[in-house]
Amino acid sequence: MTKKSFPTLNRLLQMTVILVAFMNDNAFADGEAWPKEITLGYQKYGPLIILKSTGELEKRLQDKGVSVKWAEFQFGPPMLEALNANKLDFAVTGETPPVFAQAAKGSPLVYVANEPASPQGEGLVVKADSEIKSVVDLKGKKIATAKGSNAHYFLIQALAKAGLTLNDIEVAYLAPADARAALERGDVAAWSIWDYFYAAAEVQLATRTLTDGTGIVNNHAFYTSRREFVEKYPELIEIVLEAVRKTDAWVKNNPAEAAEKLAVHVGVDANILEKALRRSSYGSAHLTAEVVAAQQKIADTLLDIKLLPKVIEVEDAVWQSKDK
Repeated sequence: MTKKSFPTLNRLLQMTVILVAFMNDNAFADGEAWPKEITLGYQKYGPLIILKSTGELEKRLQDKGVSVKWAEFQFGPPMLEALNANKLDFAVTGETPPVFAQAAKGSPLVYVANEPASPQGEGLVVKADSEIKSVVDLKGKKIATAKGSNAHYFLIQALAKAGLTLNDIEVAYLAPADARAALERGDVAAWSIWDYFYAAAEVQLATRTLTDGTGIVNNHAFYTSRREFVEKYPELIEIVLEAVRKTDAWVKNNPAEAAEKLAVHVGVDANILEKALRRSSYGSAHLTAEVVAAQQKIADTLLDIKLLPKVIEVEDAVWQSKDK
């Protein structure tokens, strides 16, 4: 090889490197930017279970090579424990579980969107024949609620409005199914709960509502993910949120049909589910400053009564989508 050949060889090597880099960039844009699967946590109520039943998200992600896995949870705190443990990529809960989850050491949780406020979707109920007539009458009584849930915070605020605190009652921390059974047996005097369990109690147990969430809590539903996941796959998150918004719109315009579809998967009468759906609000969107402030109020309240282990800044866990 002559000396004149070396520049030519160097140029060829440089062109090869550039070509390989170009091919890799194109491949990344065409599919390698997508994970092999996404795992979504859901509960037996709301847009996600309906989205699951339609298979629309699977169809939307098929050409991206992304498979969809679904994981069912009875309520929010265990779901976000799974999210914090990197076992979920996307989850939906009430407003209080994300606050507790963010306070966990090393939490990767980020808020990606929320549903509008639905205060009527939570209730503090007693049996119809109970002598208890108001929230004030709950002093010294045992009340069931799910620890760390949105109904837990609702109970705190409902008591506060009546001039009471958790110290004035006995709290029985029970999952919804166990709490319902306890109320039915008379083991607890009242139950703080959210829909659809709330609607089911009204219809099937003939309960009486002492107060719902109106004027007490917002009762937002929040969609959350993991920071590493949203930063790596922002387009995927937006596709999921788009599918949620379409489902929201359909449920809002077709509550009776949505209730029938839910009934198949939940095992609850459609009339109960329709009642719950009709007092819910729909239209998921990225968090506004007002929603963040409302979440911060929850965090500060829980810290003040020593239920939250440390100070958190909700804003630190809000995903800044490019589409906002």
